Amino acid sequence: MKNISAWAIRHPLPPVVLFVVLLFMGVVAFVRLPVTADPDVSFPAVYVGVGQPGAAPQELEAQVMQKIEGAVAGIGNIDSITSWAVEGQANMMVQFEIGTPIDRAVADVRDAMAKVRVQLPQGIQEPAVQRVNADGGPMVFYAVSSSALTEEEISWFVDNTITKRLLSVTGVAQVQRGGGVNREIRVELDPARMQALGITAAEVNEQLRTLNLDSPGGRAQVGGGEQSIRVLGGARTAAALGEAQIALSRGRFARLSDLAEVRDSVGEIRSIARLNGRPATTFSAIKAKGYSDVSTDNGIQAELAKIRKENPHVTLTQVYTSVDYTKETYHSALSALVEGSVLAVLVVFLFLRNVRATLISALAIPMSAIPAFAFMQWMDFTLNSISLLALSLVAGVLVDDAIVEIENIVRHMRMGKSGYQAALDAADQIGLAVVATSATIVAVFVPVSFMGGLTGQYFKQFGLTVAAAVFFSLLVARLITPVLAAYTLKSDRIAAHTDGPIMAWYQRTLRWCTLHRWKTVLSGLAFFILSIVGLVFFVPVSFIPEADVGTAMLSAELPPGVRLEDTAGVTAAAFRIIARQPEVRDVVELVGTSDEGVREAEIFIALIPAGERRVTQRQWEDRMLQELKVIPDAQLHFNRNGNGRDVNIYITGDDPQLTYDTARKVVDEMGALPFVRDARINNDLPRPEILIHPHLDLASQLGVTVERISETIRIATLGDLDQNSAKFSLSDRQVPIRVSLIEDSRKSLSTLENLPVPTSSGSTVPLKAVADISFGEGPTRVRRYNQSRRLFIDADLKGAELGPAMKAIYNLPTLKHLPQGVHLVEIGDAKYMNELIGNMLIAMATGILMVFAVLVLLFARVLQPITILFSLPLSFGGVALALVFTRNSMSLGVFIGLLMLMGIVAKNSILLVDFAIEEMRAGKDRLTAILESGHKRARPIVMTTVAMIAGMLPVALGLGGDKAFREPMAIAVIGGLITSTALTLVIVPAAFTLIDDIERWLAPRFGRVLTAQPPPAGAPAQPRPVN
Repeated sequence: MKNISAWAIRHPLPPVVLFVVLLFMGVVAFVRLPVTADPDVSFPAVYVGVGQPGAAPQELEAQVMQKIEGAVAGIGNIDSITSWAVEGQANMMVQFEIGTPIDRAVADVRDAMAKVRVQLPQGIQEPAVQRVNADGGPMVFYAVSSSALTEEEISWFVDNTITKRLLSVTGVAQVQRGGGVNREIRVELDPARMQALGITAAEVNEQLRTLNLDSPGGRAQVGGGEQSIRVLGGARTAAALGEAQIALSRGRFARLSDLAEVRDSVGEIRSIARLNGRPATTFSAIKAKGYSDVSTDNGIQAELAKIRKENPHVTLTQVYTSVDYTKETYHSALSALVEGSVLAVLVVFLFLRNVRATLISALAIPMSAIPAFAFMQWMDFTLNSISLLALSLVAGVLVDDAIVEIENIVRHMRMGKSGYQAALDAADQIGLAVVATSATIVAVFVPVSFMGGLTGQYFKQFGLTVAAAVFFSLLVARLITPVLAAYTLKSDRIAAHTDGPIMAWYQRTLRWCTLHRWKTVLSGLAFFILSIVGLVFFVPVSFIPEADVGTAMLSAELPPGVRLEDTAGVTAAAFRIIARQPEVRDVVELVGTSDEGVREAEIFIALIPAGERRVTQRQWEDRMLQELKVIPDAQLHFNRNGNGRDVNIYITGDDPQLTYDTARKVVDEMGALPFVRDARINNDLPRPEILIHPHLDLASQLGVTVERISETIRIATLGDLDQNSAKFSLSDRQVPIRVSLIEDSRKSLSTLENLPVPTSSGSTVPLKAVADISFGEGPTRVRRYNQSRRLFIDADLKGAELGPAMKAIYNLPTLKHLPQGVHLVEIGDAKYMNELIGNMLIAMATGILMVFAVLVLLFARVLQPITILFSLPLSFGGVALALVFTRNSMSLGVFIGLLMLMGIVAKNSILLVDFAIEEMRAGKDRLTAILESGHKRARPIVMTTVAMIAGMLPVALGLGGDKAFREPMAIAVIGGLITSTALTLVIVPAAFTLIDDIERWLAPRFGRVLTAQPPPAGAPAQPRPVN
């Protein structure tokens, strides 16, 4: 690297061709890179679902979930197993460590399921094992309306046309319909007629299943040809199905229409959707992992445009899209990069006062940033808020090496040299310092590629993007900048430079600090200690600041046992309150959307753009929670950052009652904290049940089994399992035939008591003859985490950051002294915040070690690199002051900024120490060398620092886009740069003298193993160590 600039000046064509190729590759990569809101930080996950209609949660836990968990737990690389059971459905999410191949994970889970399948109940639906390919929540939401179609036709249009067409769009993982209805052939049995004729609902369903179907019949050769044989037994209309003969006991028959009302209708409505208070059918699209938000959205829009053209009678109205936020973030990041680059170039011009020199320095920014896109594509990165933020913040850093090079060349030209000769001499003189400054930044960020966990993905995309851009800036500074300077700069256009009063004052201060080195170094140590105190005690810790995405999601939960219309009434009341707010644009109500059935709802609220509102999204949500308190019998909360509420805690244990009692105490203690709002045990209220206790002795005598009782009741009230139910064949689909009691009859307990149950003799008996029927209650949901029962505690925060709040919660008496067998599990932001702190400590230690190693290799000295490291702690005070002054917390962005500071603040020390060593090698005494180093290097140090600050200003000021994540990072880095630069100019020279004395004392004892002894004053200059 030392003589490469001289080679490039003498052979300019190869460097130029190299960067033409790099720029071309970067432009192509930029066009092809996916645009997403955030990095892909999702864990590989596999979902396992097992359905058993009517089964209680506790039965599913014992008979299904525990067995599957035991089989799956032996698979390697599992991060967690989260299970939950509700009525009729057992669910399990197996989350693997980041980096685990998802195809292998799915195969392993399927193998484990195959081994345990024989141990599961016979009445379950076929288990579903599938990869979780969806990336977050819906990216677009649409409402569908038409004056020419019925509600059933609109629903089928969404399911058949829109869903199929959108799933063919690259990047779409799922399309979900909200509201609408499903077509079914309803066979609604009359309980009185069933009892009189002595037939059960299960028997009717079984006969329809075997009679009403079309089936293959083989082949025949008739008339010299070959024909296939088909058996056509399926009815073509509901009326024809009603004419089917149903076999009764003792050789009797009856038409189906004599037992039931048969009609072509829709299934039982268990969910509804409304748009701005009016009934609607909606659909949403969810993006697949690894695809571009913008490209996927463009594909969706293009396909929907075709659908609109082909179906002019259907109106598709976009209600919500997350892509606008992604586009806003993308454009604001690019704008910040351009604006920061312009400001940095203006700073260079103000210092150099030469247009050509400024333009040569400015070229370093695009020539470094554009090739970085090729590196990002190679690493499978995306153009997201983190990677683009890296380029935005590093805009001023990219021009640093070029500034140092060009400033040194200009200084040589002021000595009377030609541009060509000045470029040759200056480039070689400054070569080591330029390589060292860039190498320290690369050394800091390269280790982050080995960081694990969710936070490691953020560090990786930010750090490696910065490292790549800085590496290309080093190539520009060593290959392109000297070449352009040698062939374009003219000596007669370089203005003379004289020292001003500021430089004179700095020289006096530097002399005093060097002569009073102990006072200076101890003052720096005291500043560092105060900085740590400020960061620990005055700056709160959080994970990721809450973004203002312009879309809020309100979740509503009612007590178990309510009906669909009750939940719809609550959401209607909430809509009336929300709709009158001036910040609201559209409201979508989805009632009965979760696996809890009809007692839960979600309300999507689209707000007007942030620039048109006087309040942030969080402030608006907090205000709405107060206004929504007037709605009785409902728990309402906003979804925060995709994690539900602000505080999320798991309490696990094998003893359900002890676990519940402990969680109850924790909730009571959390409620006493002033900053905690509405703490609760989430979604675990008891639900009403009808309990049937068979008379086992009598049932055995009659040949009535418990399984037969269960099947009879299930089919009469819900219908049979989907795979066992009869089907009605149409030209384009099969419609289920739902056999059940008339809906009104299910409201009467006497109807259930008189349900006919088949006996082994072929006759029937009323249910009440073989069983007792009573009312009771049971759990609404059973939750498990890593094979233990879990309870989910959540709460909102009032005016508190997550870090201090969680510290206070963890110090609650019950959580500090948990009973034996009960455990606390951190989840959500609290878990990742602790992971962040651990990763940060490792990253900082590794970064310091890597910087030290690089400096030792470059300077061929062991002790003087310690002097350079003195500048690192001097930045912490500026970070603390900047965060306290702007009232920002220590979030993920700030931690990444701290790591970035470690690389860039060492630059100033390197420039000072390198020049001082060179002057001492030239025969000058130490004090003169230090003063000359300050005199010659203060200007480029200040110039590069101001350029970096100018490059970060657009981000720090929050110009355009959501500033929650980016602004604190830029503010922290700017604060650290200011204090580090100011103190480095005086403290590092004082520390240099101390290290130099230690080095001289060790030299006679350890020779050149640890140090290269500078010659005494007046001695001939020694050759510089090879780097």
